[in-house]
Amino acid sequence: MHEAPPTPSPTSPAVPAEPLSHGLKQRHLTMLGLGGVIGAGLFVGSGAGIAVAGPAIVVSYLIAGALAMLVMRMLGEMSAAMPASGSFSVHAERALGRWAGFSVGWLYWFLLVVVLAVEATAAAQIAHGWVPGVEPWAWVLLFMVVFTVANLTAVKNFGEFEFWFASLKVGAIVVFLVLGGLAVFGLLPDTDPVGMTNLTGEGGFLPNGWSGVVSGVLTVVFAFGGLEVVTIAAAETDDPARAVGRAVRSAVVRILFFYVGSMLVIVTVLPWTAQQAGLSPYVKVLDAIGVPSAGQIMNIVVFVALLSALNANLYGSSRMIFSLAERGEAPRGLLKVSGGGTEKGSGAQEGAGGVPRRAVLASVAFGFVSVVLNLLWPDTVFLYMLNSVGAVLLFVWALIAASQLRLRARLEQEAPDALALRMWWFPYLTWVTLAGLLGVLLLMLTDDAARPQVLWSAGATALVLLVAVGREWRERRARRGPSALTDR
Repeated sequence: MHEAPPTPSPTSPAVPAEPLSHGLKQRHLTMLGLGGVIGAGLFVGSGAGIAVAGPAIVVSYLIAGALAMLVMRMLGEMSAAMPASGSFSVHAERALGRWAGFSVGWLYWFLLVVVLAVEATAAAQIAHGWVPGVEPWAWVLLFMVVFTVANLTAVKNFGEFEFWFASLKVGAIVVFLVLGGLAVFGLLPDTDPVGMTNLTGEGGFLPNGWSGVVSGVLTVVFAFGGLEVVTIAAAETDDPARAVGRAVRSAVVRILFFYVGSMLVIVTVLPWTAQQAGLSPYVKVLDAIGVPSAGQIMNIVVFVALLSALNANLYGSSRMIFSLAERGEAPRGLLKVSGGGTEKGSGAQEGAGGVPRRAVLASVAFGFVSVVLNLLWPDTVFLYMLNSVGAVLLFVWALIAASQLRLRARLEQEAPDALALRMWWFPYLTWVTLAGLLGVLLLMLTDDAARPQVLWSAGATALVLLVAVGREWRERRARRGPSALTDR
């Protein structure tokens, strides 16, 4: 059993110089921040939100986006001051203790490798529709192999994949916003100005009242998950503190613009009653304004979005478990990196070296298990696994806020110059964020569809916390040794 390392002060590095590569560039990180959360949840899942909130889905996205933006500002503050590949797991350990770093790190890793299976399976279903002769499981295998290879080679390969994936997604939304805006004002061929008819008709802007807005928040808040990977990836840039600050500043506002802008165009161009859960509202709008083959175009965009998320989740999960291994919270055999030794500070630089290959393979292995469970028992075993991570993102965000409350005060006393990126109106907005996250969890408990996710996720969190506390208790007892018995 390893000795518990001393908790470092905020002015010292969380982990000594890491052996990871510095192959990511600012453009990689910026596009990862922009494209990391633009996925199938926006292109397809937003239809469910519109169905329950109506035109007021715009307000739902504003509320959910504001929560995500505040969390990212807090995370950006800590990551700019104390960059580390474990990001919020390292911050939680510093702020609250080893139990917190262990718990949030393992919960986030589990979340990523389970969701990875959903993305791989959904992408395989789309590809199977294009090439029916190839079974979905074969597509899944192909995707997993391709992205495993990409993540086993130089980190810049991951960066390039995500750069171009994100560029396509961002480009698709920009084109959609332009076409939708032109349609609203009747500037496209064979179109008339829409005006405010669809925003005020069919029951008004709030057809289901404020309860519909709340239900919309519960539907869309998880679409903002994924931004956290930016702060994990920042540790593999040449200047992590500067890189993460720039990426967070640019990402949160632009993503909020893309999400809210898209929803405003959708509910303005078409009546909200025209949308259906499970069908892409983007396709509906593009069909309505006469874009040919709109369905196939969006299929391609969603396909790319799923592969992008798969790639990012594999990257994020491998770096998180690597960071846990660095701190003695996961098997130390996972510290082996390519092009160097297992020890920290080996100085692997850009190129093929500095990749935690065993950590990648460990994440892929569990990802494959999740995929098999999803293919064989999607409505039983895998459903329970999916429910067990359904609300984990909110728990992670809450721990980020709690960590920032503790670390900000310490940083202001010990290293104020490290605060290159500051949380707005500290500590008031941090407390508002915590209250908002608690409110979302309580509302999920009152929703029949969301309640199982909260309960299963709470059970998974309690189990991880029990393991964390048990490990610390055993280690304290081992350090005390025989004297603990003679003192009685």
